[in-house]
Amino acid sequence: MKERLTDSAYALGWAVLKHLPEPAARGLFNRIADTAWRKRGKGVLQLEANLRRVRPEADEAALQELSRAGMRSYLRYWMESFRLPTWSSARLAENVQVKGLEQLQEAMEAGRGAVIALPHMGNWDLAGAWVATHVGYPFTTVAERLKPESLFDRFVAYREGLGMEVLPLTGSDVSVIGTLARRLRSGRLVCLVGDRDLSEAGIPVDFFGEATRMPAGPAALAVRTGAALLPVTLWYDGPVMRAVIHPEVLPPEDGDQRTKTAAMVQAMADVWADGIREHPEDWHMLQKLWLSDLKGAR
Repeated sequence: MKERLTDSAYALGWAVLKHLPEPAARGLFNRIADTAWRKRGKGVLQLEANLRRVRPEADEAALQELSRAGMRSYLRYWMESFRLPTWSSARLAENVQVKGLEQLQEAMEAGRGAVIALPHMGNWDLAGAWVATHVGYPFTTVAERLKPESLFDRFVAYREGLGMEVLPLTGSDVSVIGTLARRLRSGRLVCLVGDRDLSEAGIPVDFFGEATRMPAGPAALAVRTGAALLPVTLWYDGPVMRAVIHPEVLPPEDGDQRTKTAAMVQAMADVWADGIREHPEDWHMLQKLWLSDLKGAR
């Protein structure tokens, strides 16, 4: 029953909210964000616990204001996601500003292929729509399989409508890593969110001075195929979402594939930490991330 209600809520969002006037939609989602923030539920409390690592010098009042801004940013992501299918090419151009695009273009023009790796910042779907529309590179991404299946199908259809090829992370006979590797070897683009992996296969990293794990996938694919690994950070600046494509993360000269992959994942984590430190309110991490939190929960 709960899964059907969730699916219905998302269906309503995509069907109705995209037709609201922009100011009304923005006001509605700000009110939803503020209400959730005042209720101090698990997500808000975990967001504050995560932000405390990012801004350890902040007192409790400053931290709560930061988490309130974070909830507004997170709900802005959802507002934009529900309305994004109606955005024109001109609207995308006006609302997304990207620095460092030449690094992506250089890798793609050389036929190497590229892996863009992002944290949960800003609106990664909006960034993907901009790449597909204004840069002209078809790209492949991966989606976690959701329940119910109808909800997962909605998200796949939504992202495919924005110009993405979407592979399910699980539940398919097709090898996800193998397919991504083939796309990269053919000189194409792969985009992956990569700042949270709680499986045993995750790579241990130091993140804001504490231990956590991050996915090996983006770095491992770059090592395996020779594609360029380009970390990206995103943040909101008024009505505009800004992005930086950072310099390529290169594999170390020495070591086996796993050693090289681990070093590259740590290098990405360091880049993302700098970006999150500058724009913490736009890091949408409402789940447990650090191993110390997870051990405490167990």
